[in-house]
Formats: sequence, structure tokens, C-alpha cells
Amino acid sequence: MAQTKTLAQLGLTAQGGRRADITGVTTDSRAVRRGQLFAALPGTRVHGAAFIGMALEKGAGAVLTDAVGAQLAAAALAGSDAALIVAEDPRAALAQTASLWFGAHPEVMVAVTGTNGKTSVSTFTRQIWETLGYIGINLGTTGVEGAWSAPLGHTTPDPVTLHRVLAEAEAAGVTHAAMEASSHGLDQRRLDGVMLHAAGFTNFTQDHLDYHKTFEAYFEAKMTLFTRVLTEDGVAVVNLDDPRGEEVASLCTTRGIEVIGVGRHPDARLRILGQRFDDTGQDLRFSWQDRPHTARLNLIGGFQADNVALACGLCIAAGAIPGDVFDTLDQLTTVRGRMQLVARRDNGATVFVDFAHTPDAVRIALQALKPHVMGRTVVILGAGGDRDAGKRPLMGKAAAENADLVIVTDDNPRSERPADIRAAVLAGAKGGAEVIEVGDRAEAILRGIDALGPGDALLIAGKGHETGQIVGDTVLPFDDAEQASVAVAALEGKI
Repeated sequence: MAQTKTLAQLGLTAQGGRRADITGVTTDSRAVRRGQLFAALPGTRVHGAAFIGMALEKGAGAVLTDAVGAQLAAAALAGSDAALIVAEDPRAALAQTASLWFGAHPEVMVAVTGTNGKTSVSTFTRQIWETLGYIGINLGTTGVEGAWSAPLGHTTPDPVTLHRVLAEAEAAGVTHAAMEASSHGLDQRRLDGVMLHAAGFTNFTQDHLDYHKTFEAYFEAKMTLFTRVLTEDGVAVVNLDDPRGEEVASLCTTRGIEVIGVGRHPDARLRILGQRFDDTGQDLRFSWQDRPHTARLNLIGGFQADNVALACGLCIAAGAIPGDVFDTLDQLTTVRGRMQLVARRDNGATVFVDFAHTPDAVRIALQALKPHVMGRTVVILGAGGDRDAGKRPLMGKAAAENADLVIVTDDNPRSERPADIRAAVLAGAKGGAEVIEVGDRAEAILRGIDALGPGDALLIAGKGHETGQIVGDTVLPFDDAEQASVAVAALEGKI
């Protein structure tokens, strides 16, 4: 027999006291089945109320919307027996409803927000848990990875998908889950209804201004992880080295939330004291509660220590014993598409792929690579179309100031003219580096690798783990790591 729940069991009250036995929850009018609750949410282009009529024709047993949606669909609703729930904030109501519908989550949940580093932090958190013997997953940009896997359409999926996935993971035996909390997801209240043991903050730099419009709106969206989603008995893990770190910590302490500060800041409880780099990784010296420790990180890039520190803090905040956490660090492996070594030339030159797609991420990635490189640093980058255009010249500037050779190419142009995007990146590429333009990304990778001498390194930035290039409405197969391997093999005469 199919599962049903009453509106009361889902925390909902319909107008006129109307009752309904709900058979499912969806935001997709095309997927409505008889007896389901259809959530008609306000959107950036169209209100979901436009699809209420279709949902009712398919047999929706209840409709959740706001006052505007109820008014827009008044005619369709008037001729229906479906229960109508009008909420002041229908997104928040949907998130809580989805949580109650799907039920159980993994026992231990943590989330991390910030402009850069979310995927690395959540993945390292999961890796630490797994080494400690827990059954863990991480959810985000790369989908669901770990002991149980599944694809995700967004970094932070819609509440129905999110709570369904969490329930399925729990049913599969997953006990620990680390998830990325995007600013879009937080702003749209997709994480509401998730009970967190801890929440982390990596950093704050320019991104997504096409959506949030202002830096403050972008920052405030991220802060709702700490001011709304994380409860007072949770723990906040904050990178105090970021210019906004102390502000984040203050917001948390004002609510009575315990804070674990990480970084080089003198107030950090988990404090990075020193790093020593070599061609395969780094040795790390740090302290926890003023007690010194050392660890080996087989990870390229000084910033990886910051990500690892935040992951350690989340694991400790979620109940792991600090000493046990620190003993796992030499087992951590590179996150797919994050400063990932993907090829090596016969002369010893190395090729890395990284997801860096913001000005600050490009700068940090190149600066972090330099201590591992004896020769020149080459970078290939572009910028995405139909996204924050203001960051394009800033990305070019960051590349030119921190590399010896910059090759500007196409990223995901989407509906924009690729040459216009490249021109914007090139306009900011002022610095000491040699700068060239190669529109075709495969050719750019080939030329970048061909330019590598002994001791040099190439960073292919922007797409990381992605396996497609979006041109117009078409996703063409394209994998930076695969292209790099093919280019090296071709140049070395192996194919």
C-alpha cells in the first residue's frame, strides 16, 4: 500500500480546514500523481502558480503556494476539491514539509558554505569519517559521493530532492553526511528542515552577483546557514583568516552558538603554524587548543591546509575525537577537479586541473601552486557565459599577476558570444605575464602543455570535474583532465 500522510502530519493547515491524505510531494507539475501535494513557488521568471491548473488536472490532492499564487490560480482552484495551503513563505514551508514527508536523515549532518572550497571541505570531511570507520557521504557540486552515490542537478538541490536523497542514504546505512550549502540554496531555503550538528564557513569573495546583485545580499544569504538553519546547540567552524571570518564568528556567538575558529589567526582553536612544500605535497604543523601537532598532506597547494583544517573542525564539532581525526590526515586524497594532478610530461613538467572560477580562486590556486614548482607557471582560463560579468576582467588580472604565461580560452559560453567573454577576460589581464588568446579549449590545452619545459607546471582553471562544455543550449562532451592526458600522449609521440 502506498504511503500517505495527513496535512497535519506534514505540519500544514489548509484553508477552510480542508483535509487531504497526501501521497507525495513535488514541485514539478509534469510529475504530479493523484493525491500528491504540488508546491507552486514564486520564481525569478514565472510563478509556479501558472502550473497549478495542470497539477490539478493530474489529480493533485493539495496545493501549497503564497497569496500571490493563490490569486493567480484562483479560477483553477475554485473548481477543484484540492486542499489549498497559503503560506507567507512557501519555500520554507515546502522544506519543512519535505523533511516530514521523507523522514529519516543520516544521524550526523554537517554543512559548509563560502565562495570557494565547499567541495573540498565536504569531501575531506567525508574521507576523515570513512578512515575513522563511519559510513559517510558528501553532497554537492560533484553529486553524492562516498559509501552511497547518486547524481545531483545542483550544488544544493531543491528540498524534495534533498530530503529524498538523505532518506535514501539513511536507508542504505549512511550515518554521516557532509553537504555544500550554496548561496542560492540558502536564499531559497532549500536546507530548511535539515538538522545540522555543525556548519562551516570557508571564505567570502566575488561570485554570483548576477543572482544576488550586491555583495551584502550575497553575504547575507550565506549567513542564513548560521542565523537560521544551524540551531543554537550546533557548532560553527569558521575560517578566521578570511576578512569576514570574525564577523561570522560574532554572529554565531551572539546566538549562543559554540565557535571553533581555524586558520592562522591567533584566536584560532585549530591554528596552522607552518607548512613545508615539496613536489608531491606538504608537511603541516598546527595546534589544537594550544597543543602542537604535525601531519603529512599529500595534497598540492597551500590553501588545501585551510580546507583540511575546516574539515577537521567539522568532524570534531560532530563528535569525533581530535587526536583520531588528526591521525587520518595522511590518508586524504585530492578531490576530483580540485588541484588535481592529471598528467606529467616526460621532462617532469606537471599539469593540474582546478575548478577555480572566481578571481580570488584563480589567485589563490596560482599562488598555492608556486611553492611546488621550480620553473614557470602557465595558466589556461576563461569565464562562463550568462553569469557574473563583472568578475571576468578580475579573473584575467588575477591570472596575469600570478602566472608567467596566460592562455585565455572559452569556458562555458552558454548563450553569449565567446569572443566577447574572452575580450572581457583579456581586458583585465595586465601584469608581468605573457598573455595569448586561443578560443578553442582543446587547442589551448595542447598549446599550454607544449609550452612546458622541465620544472614547469600548467594549471587548467575553471571547469574542474565537469565533463561537458555548454555552448548555446547544447552540452558538448569535454573533460579537461582527459584532454590534458590526450595532449601529453600526442606531444610525447605515444599516440
